[in-house]
Amino acid sequence: MMRNFILGTDWWTDCDDAVAVRILARAHKSGKICINGIGVNACMEYSAASLDGFLNTEGVKDIPIGIDLCGTDFGGKPLYQKNLVKYALNYKSNNDAEDAVTLYRRILSQSKHSIEIVEIGYLQVISAVLESKPDDISEKSGIELIADKVTKIWIMAGKWDEPYGKENNFARNARSRIAGNTFCKKCPVPITFLGWEVGNDVITGDNLDKNDILYQILSDHGSPNGRMSWDPMLALMAIIGDENEAGYDTVCGTASVNSETGENNFIPCSNGRHKYVKKRRENQYYREIINKLIK
Repeated sequence: MMRNFILGTDWWTDCDDAVAVRILARAHKSGKICINGIGVNACMEYSAASLDGFLNTEGVKDIPIGIDLCGTDFGGKPLYQKNLVKYALNYKSNNDAEDAVTLYRRILSQSKHSIEIVEIGYLQVISAVLESKPDDISEKSGIELIADKVTKIWIMAGKWDEPYGKENNFARNARSRIAGNTFCKKCPVPITFLGWEVGNDVITGDNLDKNDILYQILSDHGSPNGRMSWDPMLALMAIIGDENEAGYDTVCGTASVNSETGENNFIPCSNGRHKYVKKRRENQYYREIINKLIK
């Protein structure tokens, strides 16, 4: 049975998002999964056009893009964004993209199938979906839509190898801290977190041909010899669909985020709805799989 996804990404300063999007786009193109839509949760001038351009170079031209136009408070202006705009087909500016919360609600309300959400960015969009009220798209609230249609959420966020860890996707700014707190409290479906400590020592993208557009993205970012693999590892785990099969042990319990500091905490519990993963294999194992997928 085809598995259906919504992808959320902070398609902005870092380049590991691009590595992850390549992995997901190739899985979509091959028919292994179906990406129903992509929500961009960090907004700069070229966000929608550059993502559209990259998807076009990957041979994927049918995925709707939504964007949070208020997500301008995360900082940075990477060169790769501007350089991808020339490949755009469907989205010439951010105004061509649907509001990200509207995109999520529309996909969830219209889908005849269950949905999984892969989030490799900030959480203000999905938190806003959770807090959304009935509207002309659906008579259901956001919590009801997610409870009805979403079976699992896969998230790259947090630092789980120490008490009160602190990581960018939760702690970047006031909005991300509040969003992380809201999400952990209100999300009604199972969540698996892949934390900073998992991907930080796994370097991928160092095997790319210099004519590859992904190599250019990494080079524009300042990472021509590869980048940490937070987002690619999360994307691959979600595609496999099973943490153990993907090479991870899990710790079950309840996650929380401090809305003022962005620190995350975890209370272990055998029947908890939240999990975070720990690598079961050496770094080289994950590196080789990802590099093979993106080559």
